[in-house]
Amino acid sequence: MVSSAALIYLLVGFVGGLAVEFFIIRASVSIRLLAHPNERSFHTVPTPTAGGLAFVIPVLAFVALVAMERVLLAQGLFAGAALLALVSLWDDIRELPSALRFGCQVVAVAAVVWTLQLPWHWVWVGLIALGLLWHLNLFNFMDGIDGIAGVQCLLFCAGAQLLTGGMSGWMGDVMWLLMGGVLGFLVYNWPPAKIFMGDVGSAFLGLLLSLMVVDLWATGHLPLVASLILLAGFWFDATYTLCVRMITGQAFTQAHRSHLYQQVADRKGHRWTTTVFLLFGVVWLLPLAWLAVQLPDFGYIWLAAAVAPLAVAAVVFRAGIRPNLMEDEQYE
Repeated sequence: MVSSAALIYLLVGFVGGLAVEFFIIRASVSIRLLAHPNERSFHTVPTPTAGGLAFVIPVLAFVALVAMERVLLAQGLFAGAALLALVSLWDDIRELPSALRFGCQVVAVAAVVWTLQLPWHWVWVGLIALGLLWHLNLFNFMDGIDGIAGVQCLLFCAGAQLLTGGMSGWMGDVMWLLMGGVLGFLVYNWPPAKIFMGDVGSAFLGLLLSLMVVDLWATGHLPLVASLILLAGFWFDATYTLCVRMITGQAFTQAHRSHLYQQVADRKGHRWTTTVFLLFGVVWLLPLAWLAVQLPDFGYIWLAAAVAPLAVAAVVFRAGIRPNLMEDEQYE
């Protein structure tokens, strides 16, 4: 049963999120928070962006209060996430050099991993840091159609709360506050979107959710495989697409529209794609994550089952293959 405190955090996040989105949409032109169409985007007109501030602001404020109580992990999270949010917001307003963005991402991840104080060999800690860095970036890659990034966040947080029986402590409170803010954001971001998340939101979620995965794993609250299943829709698509682009000799560092979700959205539209993504998470991934908790010895079987439909869809929709390359092959 959801506690009254959890409901309060959820409500505060939701109301705060609505208020922030309303302000940004009304002031987007004057404060230069507009996303202009490019080769990766689906929108055709300038659209308000940086809507991720709806959950970034309340979560950072709450984490700052926890950090003041000398909670080491909260201090590291606030330092890393605040740096990442500021740099990403700046990038939303005026594009920054990629080297500067990446350097700040490395510093943010290092601050978080250092304060996690994981009791493992430095090789494993290094691999975890690389995983956080990859998840931070893939969340940005996957935030390409209306609603999908917010839905992924809700699927993970709600799933984690359900599978753990309701997390206690400040990290559990962060989850509820985050869910409320994301729900407020989705009111305006659900297809057709009136505002986009922006890098400030996608980078923040990428870092925060991956930290939650590691913290849940390290503290024994939720097996790693269960978290990977809940997040499978994002990490599998991004990783599969990157591998295909590398193997086929494409410039994989350039912006593109060849992710699985993008290929589906091209054919079916944003609302259909995001709705199916949500249903897939609830009907398929969540039960498999529950099995990973109840029968952990078979965890990798449940993980394989989770990504199997995604793998089939990636082949059918030719994820990672740019459209002009597919057209060239038709005339060979």
